[in-house]
Amino acid sequence: NVKELKMLRPPVPEDAVRYRLFLVDPPGALETERNLLRLLEAILAHMAPLWLQYIWQKQPISLSYHPETGGVPAHLGGCTEFGDNVEDEWFIVYLLRRLTHAFGELAATVEDSDGQFLLIEAAEHLPKWLDPDSSENRVFLYRGELHILPIRVRSGEVGWPLDSVPSLREALDLLRVHGEHCLAEQGVRDALECRLQGYPGKIQANLHKAHCYIPAGVAAVLSRRPDLVASAVSAFYLRDPIDLQACRTFRHFPPDTRVLTSVTFTRCLYAQLQQQSFVPDQRSGYTLPPHTHPQYRAHELGMKLAHGFEILCSRARVAGPEAQETPVSADPLWKGFLRSLQRSNYFRRELEGSVRYRELMSSAENFFRQSVTSSHSSGTRDGGEEVLQVLESAPYSLEELQKQEAQLPREDSDDWLHITPGELERLLEERGGRGVNQGRGASREARRGEEEEREEEASYSLVAVTRGMKNFISATSSYKGAEFPQSYSLEPFSFNPDAVTSALDRLLGGKDEELDSDDLEEEDEDGHEVTEEGYMGSQEQDGAEALGGLRRYMDEMDRELQTTHIAKSFTYSSKVSQPTLDYLGSAELRPLDVDLNLVTNLLESLASQAGMSGPASNLLQSMGVHLPPNADGP
Repeated sequence: NVKELKMLRPPVPEDAVRYRLFLVDPPGALETERNLLRLLEAILAHMAPLWLQYIWQKQPISLSYHPETGGVPAHLGGCTEFGDNVEDEWFIVYLLRRLTHAFGELAATVEDSDGQFLLIEAAEHLPKWLDPDSSENRVFLYRGELHILPIRVRSGEVGWPLDSVPSLREALDLLRVHGEHCLAEQGVRDALECRLQGYPGKIQANLHKAHCYIPAGVAAVLSRRPDLVASAVSAFYLRDPIDLQACRTFRHFPPDTRVLTSVTFTRCLYAQLQQQSFVPDQRSGYTLPPHTHPQYRAHELGMKLAHGFEILCSRARVAGPEAQETPVSADPLWKGFLRSLQRSNYFRRELEGSVRYRELMSSAENFFRQSVTSSHSSGTRDGGEEVLQVLESAPYSLEELQKQEAQLPREDSDDWLHITPGELERLLEERGGRGVNQGRGASREARRGEEEEREEEASYSLVAVTRGMKNFISATSSYKGAEFPQSYSLEPFSFNPDAVTSALDRLLGGKDEELDSDDLEEEDEDGHEVTEEGYMGSQEQDGAEALGGLRRYMDEMDRELQTTHIAKSFTYSSKVSQPTLDYLGSAELRPLDVDLNLVTNLLESLASQAGMSGPASNLLQSMGVHLPPNADGP
């Protein structure tokens, strides 16, 4: 059933995110369409201040109306390619969460090529029954929080049976009636909150301003459309030899018009441009000063950016008179969107016709064109066509741009490109789940501060190391893997020496006991089960030979190990209560100090790692045990 639903649903492209907004309690079909279109105007106006200042890596968020089809109710939705900048995907999640909080009649779903990536983010806190199959049509953003439809085990309980998949309409009805019972557990919501922490201020924190020597035409384009820097960086980053042929002459952006200006990148775009080594063609006219020149980086960044813009324009199709762009005022949604902007004081009481008013209007038209009209138009222009259009409609003065060089804002430091080992360790710990608690609210920290302090103290004790390892050994495991214990220092460790001795005697033939029937049940080559009776009847001789072979193998291994010094490498306990058995080098059973041997071997392994990642540290960290750094050095 789940596989059939997934086959009918169009797959999400790689490096893309698909999002949908549903009415939780829709009226009739015609009224639903009117309500969704009305909400679309309000949504665009509500989110315009955030969207307008955001630079998208590849595609902006776009919303359009989708009628009911294939069992999917009518909704507002879209699909955005985020390319190499996964932060675009999480910004969309933040926007959806904010929208469902502002518009309580809406519930949102979001997924990418990995499926329910919100659940992947909170994987350590999910209930055991929730997996990619059972999560189908169960996960929603509603009223600003993550909701997961629970399972219904008994009649009368709130939820949906685990053995069936609810339709979207059934799931939305359950969400509307029993929303408080569908709220995700606190740990799951905290994990999502931690990932989204910092928005909307994070938008500005992810920007990077740098000084660049670029042609005056590029400076004019970026002053009107700063978002086009993403298309230019992508064109340069993904260039091929054919693209570079257009950069031999620079027909659109000659190098002799270069001026120093401030360019705003995202950190991802800046890193892509900065980290690529590139030598311009001598025929292009672009020359760089020596590496010791104080403005070398500005020249190099500007040269790369100019190549990106020239490549964009060389790819642009020649547009005829019939391909003239339709004004946004022709779209029926534009008037409602403009009224919503005016009600939200978007124009900041600027006089109509003033320079600032025209700039704000131009930004609003561009935003509307990208986020609304492009989502349902038959053909969208590429970046090169947009650059050429802006270049034609934005006259500039080379002298004025040169005068502005003395008034440029200070550029940002790019120290964030260089990560120290300590910062890398902190980031890995946060992504591994240990930093989730650090990102929670102050009230939650106050409630759990005492407990976390006890756990932190315990995690640095050697007792915690042994307990964590024993808990891990005794944890549940299956073909899906081992389950790491959640609490590694709270439960006492119990050890039954009689059970261990009995198991060894049975294995080595110390007592006249036979193996359990479970050990003897197996399947034959044709897949038919062989019972204990059949095995003992027809395969008794083979079983005896197998046990005899196992005994001979163990005896041979003991004799071989007696010639080595392995037995001397263990530390033996002076206590005789509850011994662990040692068969090496002696006919008598000698007790080992299991805890001391375990800690000694782990510490030796950690020391050999010299502070770097390795098997011992990874295993301990997975169990929640974090040892302090070696004070004596590697």
